[in-house]
Amino acid sequence: MKKLLKISAVLAIVAGIVLVSGGLWGISFIHKNVAEEKIVTPDDSDMPGVPVSGPLSLKTQADIIREHTLKITGGLTYAEMPRQIPQLDAAGNPVIGADGKPVMINNATRDLWVTATTLRTALHLAIFAYVFSALTILIGLISIWTGFLFNALSKKNIQ
Repeated sequence: MKKLLKISAVLAIVAGIVLVSGGLWGISFIHKNVAEEKIVTPDDSDMPGVPVSGPLSLKTQADIIREHTLKITGGLTYAEMPRQIPQLDAAGNPVIGADGKPVMINNATRDLWVTATTLRTALHLAIFAYVFSALTILIGLISIWTGFLFNALSKKNIQ
């Protein structure tokens, strides 16, 4: 039993060290890659003028992108916007086709929404990666603690 506890202690401590190292590397990797983009939150965000690199600034940036996009789209989401809209002339009047109906063109505002959603998804994934890395560190610390407990138990006189 003592030998099993000693082996388990070593394995738990080694696994814990690997997990903590991996989690720390993950946080460093995310921080470095996000910071390379040199994104700064706009003045009308909850955290104005802050370089985007950590989970809170990532969330702030994602939120303000949605807010700005909703302003541009008149409060409509992608699913609420028509796929096509009438083409307008220089005066802002619909261009009428040979068939007497308005000429329809793709709704460019929907394309803007897709771009905004892509950016927000990337920011949210970075937040998730931070959380996953922190969870990995926590599990690693628990594993190291378990290894020390197993080691202490291996030194007890167990029958």
